[in-house]
Amino acid sequence: MATRRTKSLSTKVTDAEYELVASLAAPLTISEWARKTLLHAVQPDPMVTALLAEFLALRVILLNLHFALVDGTAVTADSMRALIDRADHDKWRKVDERLSAIQARTESTSR
Repeated sequence: MATRRTKSLSTKVTDAEYELVASLAAPLTISEWARKTLLHAVQPDPMVTALLAEFLALRVILLNLHFALVDGTAVTADSMRALIDRADHDKWRKVDERLSAIQARTESTSR
């Protein structure tokens, strides 16, 4: 059984804005499109989150390799595996931290 929707959101728009929304909504109703668009806007895109996680892991690996080379430390296959494992282990935590920081910053500047 579907959950009954009992709450409502609304906004006023100009004629031009209404026409734009109507054209974007097709073939859905404006209400269905607006619900889908609003709910999508408040949830992080899983693909973007995954790409950010991989980017942060790559950043950790790259920076650690640079520091090792500058320091004159030999980079072995074992040290590379350890570095990759650590980056993979920490990437999701780092994504959560970055997204939380972005949300906090956005909330503090929008007040």
